Amino acid sequence: MSRDPRIDAYIARQAEFARPILEHIRAAVHAACPEIGEAIKWGMPHFVFQGKNIASMAAFKAHATLGFWNSGQLDEGIERLEGAMGQFGRLTGITDLPDRDTLMRLVKKAVALRGQPAAPRPRPAPKPAAKVPDDFRAALDANQPAAKTFDAFSASAKRDYVEWVTEAKRPDTRTKRIAQAVEWIAEGKKRNWKYER
Repeated sequence: MSRDPRIDAYIARQAEFARPILEHIRAAVHAACPEIGEAIKWGMPHFVFQGKNIASMAAFKAHATLGFWNSGQLDEGIERLEGAMGQFGRLTGITDLPDRDTLMRLVKKAVALRGQPAAPRPRPAPKPAAKVPDDFRAALDANQPAAKTFDAFSASAKRDYVEWVTEAKRPDTRTKRIAQAVEWIAEGKKRNWKYER
């Protein structure tokens, strides 16, 4: 069992409520897998196995946290709580954690998964194509290079221009934006061309 004295120091300087939580987590982790090592990363205690992060814990002013790196793959029926780092929400006492056996099972599974990539996140649904307002479309069609360039733009580039035009609050602002947009588009420029490299 590899214990890092910096974690001893980290735990010792935490608030009285947090020390038992952190010690409980640490003991359960090492009981589950004695080969797990320890490290301080990003200012927080981490548990590592064969050079890979398994879990981290931290203490704050009024709560502590525990988080597993492959949490999406653990799926142990643990209800994910929001409002703090990690999967268990804001820990204010040992009873906020899963029981020791469940915690040890999570550690063992996390170690077994350590070589596997994290579960892919679902891709968000694509945004619908932007509906080009009639006045903007007419201005584009009156300038053939602008119309051709705009029609070749990606959906997001088109949406940037459409949103810029339709967000104008006053009619004269909208007219100016349409004229400016047609000019830029005719030059092959996307809406935020000034920020592109």
